[in-house]
Amino acid sequence: MRIFRQIFPLSLTFLLSIIAFSGCGTAEPNIAAPEGMIYLKGGKFEMGTSDGMPFEGPVHTVELSPFFIDEHEVTVAEFAKFVEATGYRTEAEKFGWSGVFDFETGEWTRVDGANWRFPEGGKSEAKPNEPVCQVSWNDANEYAKWAGKRLPTEAEFEFAARGGLVGKEYAWGDELKPGGKPLANWWQGTFPTRNLLEDGFLTRAPVKSFPANGFGVYDLTGNVWEWCADNYADDTYQKRTEKRDPKGPESGQERVIRGGSFLCAENFCSNYRVAGRSRATPDSGLNNLGFRCVRDAIG
Repeated sequence: MRIFRQIFPLSLTFLLSIIAFSGCGTAEPNIAAPEGMIYLKGGKFEMGTSDGMPFEGPVHTVELSPFFIDEHEVTVAEFAKFVEATGYRTEAEKFGWSGVFDFETGEWTRVDGANWRFPEGGKSEAKPNEPVCQVSWNDANEYAKWAGKRLPTEAEFEFAARGGLVGKEYAWGDELKPGGKPLANWWQGTFPTRNLLEDGFLTRAPVKSFPANGFGVYDLTGNVWEWCADNYADDTYQKRTEKRDPKGPESGQERVIRGGSFLCAENFCSNYRVAGRSRATPDSGLNNLGFRCVRDAIG
């Protein structure tokens, strides 16, 4: 049976993780990367925190091998090529409905006909250059395999999101809005009022609408939540034994999602922070949930 989990700042199921980064991984512009991807040489960083919730610790050293990461989320146009080539039908299409946030009621609703082509159902139509959404973890994983890639681990996502900065709260530093200007697509304004004058986007923004981080990677903060490969567990960090390239728990009913979305409100949650962490069941499809891919750079 499909479980409909709400991914929204007001949900009591939201879990955040504060991850203190301490590493030297950098992008290497002289390394040839596949088209549309960025090479990261990996390195060590400190994952977890001793100042947060129990599921956010303990702090532990993680080392990552080099990898390539998509410079932006998988777009509607890119996902359409996959569907055209394979005839793939997403889980939302098979179910005949998916989750859509209702701005009028401030609640998540089940909307018939909502899928990656029509994110809000009805006559809504996804723009080719915006991140694809209404795709489940299972859908995203199938796309990744077709593209010769894979979904990022939670550690890889957080490492990339830091952009080489050490111990900063956001992908661009410690100040939320430098110079009073938003640098990512989250819910500007005070919930339930969405202030469109700040970033100009009610829902998803076209990819690369905001500056890239220090690694040259776009949209790792806000816009849409992004699926990670890892199973989710509250005690992941407490039980972690892998020191290199951790892949999360061997089993679980939910998968990790990262990065926050356009629904993350400044006055209620901080999932747009570089370390924001949550989860969803692998068959979930929502209009603020998408993904990007990675590829091993060695081996």
